[in-house]
Amino acid sequence: MRMITKKPGAHAPDALRAAGKRLTRARRIILDVVRASEAHPSATAVYRDVRRRLPRVSLATVYRNLRMLAAEGLLTERADAAGMRFDGNTALHDHFTCVACERIYDVPALGARGVSARVASHTGFEVLSRRIEFYGRCGACRHAAGPTTPRRGRGEPSEGAPIPRRKPWQVQASRAARVSRI
Repeated sequence: MRMITKKPGAHAPDALRAAGKRLTRARRIILDVVRASEAHPSATAVYRDVRRRLPRVSLATVYRNLRMLAAEGLLTERADAAGMRFDGNTALHDHFTCVACERIYDVPALGARGVSARVASHTGFEVLSRRIEFYGRCGACRHAAGPTTPRRGRGEPSEGAPIPRRKPWQVQASRAARVSRI
C-alpha cells in the first residue's frame, strides 16, 4: 500500500489573519504537533505533547484551538471509535485503520471524482464531500499474526466456523459514521 505524504496545507498566519485571528504561540505549537504526527492524535494526545513545550497550557485551550484550526481549514477533524482525532494532512485522502494495532494510515483517494459523479448521477444527490474508511490489518500486524482464514461470499464464515460478533470498534465506528452524517 502506498502511503501519501503530508501536505503543508494553507499557510497558517495568512489563513488566520484572513479570519481575523492571530497565530499565537500556543496555536503554532498545537498546529506543529498535529502536523508532525502520523498517528492522527486525539486532543488529549496533542495536549500531552504541547505540555512538554508549554507547561502552563490547559486542556481547554488545546481543545478550543484544535476546533478553531479545523474550522479555518488548517487541520481536519475525524470521528473515530475512540472520539475525535485530528489530521494535519488537509489534502484529499482516505484512511486505513488497522484493527489489530489501531494505527490510522493516510492512503491516496483513488477515483474520488468518479465515485462522486456516479453517486450523483445515479441518485440525483449533490455530493459536497466524501470520506472513505478502510479497516483491516496493516502489513506488520498481518505478518505477525499469519494468514487469515478465507471466507466465502460476502463476509460469510466458512462452514462450521462460528459467526463472529462485532468488535467494539466496529460498533463505535458505525455509530460515529451515523453521527457524522447528521
